[in-house]
Amino acid sequence: MTERPTEALHPLSAGLHLAPAIDVLSRALTAQEAALAAVRPILPALESAAELAVAALRGGGKLAYAGAGSSGLMALADCLELLGTFGIPTARTPMLFAGGAEALLQMTGGVEDDPALALADLASAGLGAGDAVICISASGSTPYTLVVAEHAARAGATVIGIANVPRSALLQMADVPVLLDTGAEIVAGSTRLGAATAQKVALNLISVLVGVRLGHVHDGNMVNVIADNAKLRDRAARIVARIAGVETSAARMALDITDGAVKPAVLVARGATPKDASENLARAGGHLAEAMKI
Repeated sequence: MTERPTEALHPLSAGLHLAPAIDVLSRALTAQEAALAAVRPILPALESAAELAVAALRGGGKLAYAGAGSSGLMALADCLELLGTFGIPTARTPMLFAGGAEALLQMTGGVEDDPALALADLASAGLGAGDAVICISASGSTPYTLVVAEHAARAGATVIGIANVPRSALLQMADVPVLLDTGAEIVAGSTRLGAATAQKVALNLISVLVGVRLGHVHDGNMVNVIADNAKLRDRAARIVARIAGVETSAARMALDITDGAVKPAVLVARGATPKDASENLARAGGHLAEAMKI
């Protein structure tokens, strides 16, 4: 059997068990930095992945995430943030995680080998034509993730495959293959390390571009934020004040009028009626910058 790069011994791992603590940390950090460097060469693939995701969401479809183990955790972290950061409803962003919530408390390997579990999760997510799914597997051969990818594609969904092993099965079946060639881990086979770091960064980049393309980011502001706690309500007020060029008190009044929605609140703070704000945003496809020109 050909050894996977992620299972090989890292050059910096020799004598790791005998090294001083600071040296262990330094070597591990160097390995993480090298894994992170693997992201920059595949920016074009991440752009393609984000555009597929945008097309699905803009067309009324879903953007799902799928994975098992450490890769699944990276997917879950990105998936859960889409609501709070960009206001994308959770019904539009299902998460298929091998073993479900129970596996988050005690991760076991067996669930990632269960095709029936993958099929059940896929059926629950209801993916089909017009949807997209981001499938993540460090090895590119995790049975759960491959079954999701295969059957989602059969149902008409587009598949984005993220893996850390070249020529792996997931990359070969994906509409957009994303290879994060992170190589060996400082602890051989522990893909929660370099592979997962690169995966999380890649997912961060995809979701940021998705948010920008959907009009949920204006300059560096999250203008589609769901302000459901005190911190985020304060943030929403600061965003409205900053963009509209008004005092925070006026921003809060505008947010009260728009039931906490930031984009229309910016327009209201600039003098628009709530009705005009809503109509202008609709005409601008949800992009605040365009709506402010109308």
